[in-house]
Amino acid sequence: MLLVLVLVFIGVFGLLTLLLVASGSGASQRTKQTLMVLESVLAVESSGSKDPIVDVRKNELLSAIPWINRWLLKLEIAPRLRTLLYQANLKWTAGGLLLMSAGFFVVPAYLVYLRTGTVALGMLIGLFTAGLPFFFVRFKRSQRFNKFEQELPEALDLMVSALRAGHSLVSALGLIAHESPDPIGMEFRTCYEEQNYGLDLRTAMGNLITRAPLQDLRIVVTAILIQKDSGGNLAEVLDKTAYVIRERYRLKREVRTRTAQGRMTGWILTILPIALGFVLYMVNPKGMSLLWHRAIGIKLLYAAATLMVIGSLIIRKIVNMDV
Repeated sequence: MLLVLVLVFIGVFGLLTLLLVASGSGASQRTKQTLMVLESVLAVESSGSKDPIVDVRKNELLSAIPWINRWLLKLEIAPRLRTLLYQANLKWTAGGLLLMSAGFFVVPAYLVYLRTGTVALGMLIGLFTAGLPFFFVRFKRSQRFNKFEQELPEALDLMVSALRAGHSLVSALGLIAHESPDPIGMEFRTCYEEQNYGLDLRTAMGNLITRAPLQDLRIVVTAILIQKDSGGNLAEVLDKTAYVIRERYRLKREVRTRTAQGRMTGWILTILPIALGFVLYMVNPKGMSLLWHRAIGIKLLYAAATLMVIGSLIIRKIVNMDV
């Protein structure tokens, strides 16, 4: 049974990987062409000189296990997972995240199968627990981005003060990088260092948006780049931008306050059936086991799980409002 669960997980994961690779085939071709150019330019040893050429390419470890690291380097999913982990400010590797998800799938599914003797229920529980590491990463990412949005207006005020005091735009970015707390200080520090090392300001700002894809930050970057091309009073533009961001954040918090009851209702309606079923099983295991020992009970479980997912998505759609 354990072998069946492992094979099913590998099959599902392989299908998702193929879909991701197919969606990023264009990017893969461009990556291969770029790597070919780098291999021709950054040779390990020059034929006309005895001095070796230093390889300055950045090598990032995706997994501590060598064969998994080589396998992940060939997939398009690895950079996406690496970006997700960076945005969540977690020191995990992409391979570690995938292995953790595999462990969260196999162990609970096998334990449920040993307890109930039903493969389908074990697979259902295993698929749910396999997503827990990814849910945790998305939760940490959301927390970090919320903190970034909260600190962004203060950082803009600091930039406006620096510009009005006569500092250049680059110096104002450096002031934010060194004076603002993380995560906003960390991201602007990276942008400032990229610009200092010779990267174009537009490209450095684009990388900043890639690392922190927030609407408020896009507004700031767009205002800076437009002012760089067309001129104008950047301090006044950023001052008004900070005001707009503050109002958006205030409105967003008000909306979350108004929809708190609906979100709590969604959580209760989702968790209550599962918790109640577990309690009833602890009280009367023989009576509850009829649900997965009979065909009609298994169908009822499938129907209940489907309706719970649909209801949760509907409530989520109602309470989530774009500001």
